[in-house]
Amino acid sequence: MIRSDFFISALVAKGIDFFTGVPDSLLKYLCAYIASNLPDEKNCIAANEGNAIAIAAGYYLATRKIAAVYMQNSGLGNAINPLLSLTDPAVYNIPLMLIIGWRGEPGVKDEPQHITQGELTISLLETIGIKQEVLSTDESIAIKQIANAAEYMKNTGKAFAFIIRKNTFDYYSLPHDNMSFSMTRERALEIVMNYLEPSAIVVSTTGMLSRELFELREAKGQDHNQDFLTVGSMGHASQIALGIALQKKNRIVYCFDGDGALIMHAGSLAIIAQKQLSNFRHIIFNNGAHDSVGGQPTVALQIDLPSVAKAFGYKHVFSVSTEKELNDICERLINLSSTVFIEIKVNKGARADLGRPTISPVQNKRAFMEFIENE
Repeated sequence: MIRSDFFISALVAKGIDFFTGVPDSLLKYLCAYIASNLPDEKNCIAANEGNAIAIAAGYYLATRKIAAVYMQNSGLGNAINPLLSLTDPAVYNIPLMLIIGWRGEPGVKDEPQHITQGELTISLLETIGIKQEVLSTDESIAIKQIANAAEYMKNTGKAFAFIIRKNTFDYYSLPHDNMSFSMTRERALEIVMNYLEPSAIVVSTTGMLSRELFELREAKGQDHNQDFLTVGSMGHASQIALGIALQKKNRIVYCFDGDGALIMHAGSLAIIAQKQLSNFRHIIFNNGAHDSVGGQPTVALQIDLPSVAKAFGYKHVFSVSTEKELNDICERLINLSSTVFIEIKVNKGARADLGRPTISPVQNKRAFMEFIENE
């Protein structure tokens, strides 16, 4: 393993001292170090990976200095457009360093949503013309790789990518925060589940939330066919739910969303709101963190999310942070006749023994579709 402080110091020594991106589980120790030791003006956690590429481009235009962009390899999907239409040598020829967590690396056991992306990561970068190298876990080799990458970017004006394998960075933890809401996300989710109609359709966002939903169903002895567990596609659960709600107007559709996912594709709120669906319930579990990949902060607790939702056009908008408030709102849901937005403020973190779904995504899909078909 290599030390995060060693890696960052090596980049800074080459003039790369600005960082932006979206946190990743394979980069969580690196991201924790950056968040804890760099001033805010040197680290910008972006809404999504495409935005991070644009931020890095803006930094270069303002300073003539190269920025580093961190992301999970699944985030390449968001990043490809600005990489090809903004920073590419055929357009503005803007250099930047990509630091990419390699989920789904061939030969390394991982979750289903990462397998294809992992297999394609290297070839995808090659296809879009980005030189890359797997970062060594030997610091004496890594320092040479960094020097060579910096020289390459300086001479060509092109992007360069470091691919980060599992267990590349040594342990580093974020300082403990003082957040003290009265509910965990799992407890808040359990309360909401107590009010779900038997025919209701649930779409849950990627990460810890879907894992908690699955385990709560198990604990209650309930089937899983009511729930679509969005194990990948961060930020898109609300639009999956919208696509269903538009076709199943006689069924209540719940989207269980996270704050990081919501911010990643916040424009989706406008599309949902303008449809004015009486059967759509959008519930945001807001803990102000990218909880599933290390707990790095989002800006969600600094935003008045209910006012944002109301400005987009949601008719019924609420924010709660206690069990009593949540129970009171859930009891009122049956009488609300237009699009609903509920922000639930919860503590970050999850049980240490939280498991993962024991059914495959395809099994989940089949059971879910059968449940939807039964009017």
